[in-house]
Amino acid sequence: MSPFAWNILLALIWIAVSGDLSASNLLVGFALGYLIIGLSLRRIPEVVAYLRRIPNLFGFSFYFLGALIRANLKVAWDVVTPTDYMRPAVIGFPMKAKTDVEIALLGNLISLTPGSLTLDISSDRAMIYVHLMYFSDMETELEQFRAFERRVLTVLR
Repeated sequence: MSPFAWNILLALIWIAVSGDLSASNLLVGFALGYLIIGLSLRRIPEVVAYLRRIPNLFGFSFYFLGALIRANLKVAWDVVTPTDYMRPAVIGFPMKAKTDVEIALLGNLISLTPGSLTLDISSDRAMIYVHLMYFSDMETELEQFRAFERRVLTVLR
């Protein structure tokens, strides 16, 4: 059984023992299960990879939340001010993501961020085309996408 499945099982056992079926109690059970797995099975390579993935997920969540807030503020500022700050552009970003899940998650997260929209994936699946409302310069935009993709891949790999 995978470490994630063990973690879910331990969280469900915690709910059964405590007798409280709530989201907060499930989260507590998940955290306790994570600690139990980390302390008891930390020498197994598959478990070590799982133990690294959860902190990466939290780090990415905070990173994405920050990017989401900044993009929302930028779009809101452009809406409420009389000056038009938009500089639309379509750029191609060479991806390191290879699997369907990696490409789909990257494309969807880009589209969720206000001011950017995933348009297409190249036929060889090496390039993703993105429409940007606020284009600054190519190197800055590519570096932002590289950082974004790097964080997505650390969660998935």
